[in-house]
Amino acid sequence: MKKIFFLSLIAFQFVNAQELALVKKDGKFGLITKEGTFAVEPKFDSARDFSDGLAAVKQNGKWGYVDRKGTFVIPATFDNARDFNSGIATIEKKAVWYYINKQGEILKGNPESDKLFDFHYGAAFFRQADKVGIINNKFEIVLAPKYDVIRAFYNGYAKAAVNDKWGIVDPSGKEVVEAIYDEVGDYYNNTTWAKKGKDYGLVHNGQFIKIDDVSEFGAFGTQDLIAAKKGAKWGFVNFEGQWVLKPLFDKTKPFSNNLAPVRIREKWGYTNLEGICVVQPMFYDAEPFSDGLAAVNKGYGWGFINESGIVVIPADYEISAAFGSYMREEKGFIGGLARVKRNGKWGFLKPDGKLLIEWFQNAELFQE
Repeated sequence: MKKIFFLSLIAFQFVNAQELALVKKDGKFGLITKEGTFAVEPKFDSARDFSDGLAAVKQNGKWGYVDRKGTFVIPATFDNARDFNSGIATIEKKAVWYYINKQGEILKGNPESDKLFDFHYGAAFFRQADKVGIINNKFEIVLAPKYDVIRAFYNGYAKAAVNDKWGIVDPSGKEVVEAIYDEVGDYYNNTTWAKKGKDYGLVHNGQFIKIDDVSEFGAFGTQDLIAAKKGAKWGFVNFEGQWVLKPLFDKTKPFSNNLAPVRIREKWGYTNLEGICVVQPMFYDAEPFSDGLAAVNKGYGWGFINESGIVVIPADYEISAAFGSYMREEKGFIGGLARVKRNGKWGFLKPDGKLLIEWFQNAELFQE
């Protein structure tokens, strides 16, 4: 009996953790699974991604929330609705915004604010007298209003400025990078890039490391390296500010799987950590590797190569971002599927190049 209960619990958890993707078909929105079946048939006028186990959907001019079976758990009575996070969502009713819980009940007790901000990573901003602070999902103030600006959380961290100086905070209100810099980048593995006066460098574990003659940094990838520009060329430095690859490239993108896209004389290829181009520059554009494959552009469309540079999916597609509520920019294979566009329709490719289910008017990335 205990074994049966345990297996049932696993099955329940699997269903609830299953990733779903928002799709549009014949003007209506629904949800598909990674197995290529409809979790919810397209029937809604509009919809947002699943978040915190619920999705905001629009039906007959009003918004409500459905579960993974497409059943309304909060009736469609709102003029507008945003995503749930940590059990709280913002909704609009008669031109006024409120916080609600998963029972659809309006919540009270949040601090006064010039506007209601959505929750992300269990935290929300609030603004008083032109200063911004942070509350948690119990409406407790974890950071009193002190910043002039706090940007949206990205990968769990937010850029924050006071008196034109920038730092970085986390959802608990902790200042992980002190607000003393003229510019800061995103935050990854206790590290960001920063500008301090005329100097550029990295802030690693709270310490500023100046890197001579650098004028620009790239984006973080999945490894402890970041592209840096010196003069007209790009190379890579580690998080201690040491050059791992000298600035020899015209342009770069982040490292992943020990390979990084680099441009040499107007064409893109891939370098390894020793600076050897293991995939020769031959593409018009190229993206970092993910799930062992990388999206490359051959001038007439995007396809996919393996780490040996062999084309495994022909360059017959577009891969730019779709209509997503977050406008996520990830390109290529994510969790075993790649979102692509062809002949005006969106769909998902498997690693063997076969299409998952069918083509849609629009398709979002998969979300838990």
